[in-house]
Amino acid sequence: MPEAWLSDVGLRVTDLEKSIEFYTRILDLEELKRGGDEDGRYVLFRDRRSRQRLELNWYPESSPFWSPYVPGDGLDHIEVRVKSVPETLATLAPFGIRPVNRELWVNAVAVGRLRADPVAAAQIEQEVWVTKTGHNVAYIPDPDGNLLALYDHPEERWDGPIPDHY
Repeated sequence: MPEAWLSDVGLRVTDLEKSIEFYTRILDLEELKRGGDEDGRYVLFRDRRSRQRLELNWYPESSPFWSPYVPGDGLDHIEVRVKSVPETLATLAPFGIRPVNRELWVNAVAVGRLRADPVAAAQIEQEVWVTKTGHNVAYIPDPDGNLLALYDHPEERWDGPIPDHY
């Protein structure tokens, strides 16, 4: 794989506010950023000592990312910053590794969102999404199906601090 940095680990939660309280009170994590939209919300934390990052993710049932929650199956994704998502995917293709973004939208089809949302309908055909801020994102599976979210941050120095999110 081309140069890459582990950015954070995303944990899917069922009650975002309760989880925020737990992780800040019990682990004393520092909140870096909150965000989201109708498809879900997230909070990015950093450990004050190790500097490791944890992202809590909550999805409503209408989200294409939602699935029934099974205790112990809460790993949402491992986020990895790469210099260029398209170049990284080209490097991984000979090994049979390809994005699974289309598969992530299966729930959206089931709830009829694609018929009502032309942006979502267009995204299902894309292997790489472009965020509102212009970053490329693609999800690839590890051998067990755990998702690695590859993202690029071209406006930030590669050898500088890890950006707080894409």
